[in-house]
Amino acid sequence: MTRVPPDWPFAHLSRAVRAGPHDWHVQEDGDGPLALLIHGAGGGTQSFRHLFPLLTTTHRVAMFDLPGQGFTRAGAQRRFGLDPMAEDIAALMDAEGWTPDVIIGHSAGAALALRLAEMGRCDRVVGINAAISNFSGVAGVLFPLMAKALAAMPFVADIFTANASRPGSVERLIAGTGSNLTAPDLDFYRRLVSTRGHVSGTLSMMAQWQLDGLLSRLPSVQADVLFVTGSDDKAVPPKVSAGMAAKMPNARHVPLEGLGHLAHEEDAVRVLATLRPFLWPTADDRSVADQPA
Repeated sequence: MTRVPPDWPFAHLSRAVRAGPHDWHVQEDGDGPLALLIHGAGGGTQSFRHLFPLLTTTHRVAMFDLPGQGFTRAGAQRRFGLDPMAEDIAALMDAEGWTPDVIIGHSAGAALALRLAEMGRCDRVVGINAAISNFSGVAGVLFPLMAKALAAMPFVADIFTANASRPGSVERLIAGTGSNLTAPDLDFYRRLVSTRGHVSGTLSMMAQWQLDGLLSRLPSVQADVLFVTGSDDKAVPPKVSAGMAAKMPNARHVPLEGLGHLAHEEDAVRVLATLRPFLWPTADDRSVADQPA
């Protein structure tokens, strides 16, 4: 694990865990049933800085940086794809004795959560703006090839980090997701994308990411799944989650108006209110989860 700055969100909870090939940056707090949080590509534990303290009032909450991102030091450069990354997270879960009551994943983290559920690691999953589709048409061919080429070029990460220091660059990047974040939230992302290792890890994840196998199997996954989407998400259209919810036997979809791809950072209180019926399922509450918020 690389050094965590003292002003990083929940730095006092940060600890290093060696599991599998990686040195993980882990943060954990609270008491109760375990909720495991998995961030999306290009983020880190800081992306849950608003949701984490709300959840810890009722749950034991654990979160970590994905390999090569944030402050987790990757020990194997060819384990950034969906399946190997899920296997390595499972190794971390074993090392920590984590048996989650629910896994909450954002974007690509939702795909990892669903893969872990398929592996029998949890039977309840929340996907926030879940990135569970491939690019269609020509983009479906060109994007993976471009990602692999970029990840293989050692100077590309340096270009990204240099651009991050330019005025307005991070603001434009986040605005492109359809979200509006506060200045402190933007600054954390600026610091992440100004770090060569984090950018390199994110590019490697993009280059190795393949969803075809998971997508073909999801309709047979029996896990209880709640998909939450922001209507203004410009990164992953809400119809992706709506369509998958319709195919899965125990999945529901709740749309949230006026929020973008980083919905849980924009309005964590509203997102948690949407999750409550799912986190504490009763006959009465379960019907609430099917209604638009």
